[in-house]
Amino acid sequence: MSTKPHENVVYRLVRRPDPALVARAARLTVSDLYEALPADVRDAAMMSPRMRPLVLASRIAGPAVTAQCAASDNLMMHKALQLATRGDVLVVSGGEPSAAQWGYLAAVYAERKNLAGVIVDGCIRDADALAQRHYPVWSTAIAPAHPEKRRSGTVNAPLRCDGALVHPGDLICADGDGVLVIRRHDLAAAIEKAELRMRHEAQAAVAIEGGASLFDLHDLEAAFAASGVREIEAHWDDD
Repeated sequence: MSTKPHENVVYRLVRRPDPALVARAARLTVSDLYEALPADVRDAAMMSPRMRPLVLASRIAGPAVTAQCAASDNLMMHKALQLATRGDVLVVSGGEPSAAQWGYLAAVYAERKNLAGVIVDGCIRDADALAQRHYPVWSTAIAPAHPEKRRSGTVNAPLRCDGALVHPGDLICADGDGVLVIRRHDLAAAIEKAELRMRHEAQAAVAIEGGASLFDLHDLEAAFAASGVREIEAHWDDD
């Protein structure tokens, strides 16, 4: 990654992943994609459990367009929103303390531009109206605090969003389990492994509905035996 400074700069261009890969990723769950990433990558790629969807059953996948905003100011969010194109996911890091980075009118505009959704490390507001509109939004907080629109920041440079490093053009996958960031060079392999895992789980669900034991499907007998736990044919309070 380039070591040049990125403060107070707006980069207008984003290297986006192959749209065919994005479409395949959109059919997969965050959990499947998380499990498909290399073990030394997956935890750092996941935003924290604080990052939650406003409406459950939302699922998105799209290239990141990033906005690093000053505390209590969302001018850079609006610039990134202006530059984002169809299918993009707007990723906003709002600083602390965080005034509302996102609200109803921003969602109306994003929906008209056909953006996939928005991720906000900080506050959103107009939560009831956003929920009724069902526009996909994830955030770490909800509050009505007024944001200014006058301070500098950065657009389309790497940033930290709720603990995860996000580069412009990284694939952002989000659903009810959270938000995952996948680098472009990891994407194809992760999708292939996640699709295989999804097929295996579908087959396992059919087997369970047919009477199979999940304990046996996971082949846990040896692991249980090695755990050192005793299994006793008795009640806990038998004399």
